[in-house]
Amino acid sequence: MATTFYPLQLRGTQALLAAVGCVVGGLILPQLCHLIPQGGLMLLPIYFFTLFASYKYGLQTGLLTAVLTPVCNSLLFGMPHGGVLLPILIKSVLLAVVAAGVARKFRTVNIWLLLGVVLTYQVGGSLVEAALTHSLAIGFQDFRIGMPGMVLQVVGGYALMRRNIKQ
Repeated sequence: MATTFYPLQLRGTQALLAAVGCVVGGLILPQLCHLIPQGGLMLLPIYFFTLFASYKYGLQTGLLTAVLTPVCNSLLFGMPHGGVLLPILIKSVLLAVVAAGVARKFRTVNIWLLLGVVLTYQVGGSLVEAALTHSLAIGFQDFRIGMPGMVLQVVGGYALMRRNIKQ
């Protein structure tokens, strides 16, 4: 089921305020997920609000969210730790670019488009992570451990965007 969708292209203060709201969500959701053993690795919560911000509000807000969410989480809570911060930032930025591009091109939101966005950033980001770590196993660990998180991004992202479609 597809819904006509017109992502908001925010500028200046609007983009900053939307990004701050998404970053706050990106600080709270990982903390909740970390209450579950290996919840962060399994549920990939750090990417959720980057997907939402990029798809709903466009590239500028998405990029702000993509960078600020992992950096603020690392500085405030020590997670992600410095060793994995770069690959997470790369995946986040890739997610923001892909999600904003798909939203702009198709002007609709549906499960299939979101699945394509999530798979694209995960495969691309995993290849970069594998190159950085010299390990395919580490690079592609999200596909071993993080499938529930990918499903959460697709289904939860769709539900959140449908709920906020006219706002």
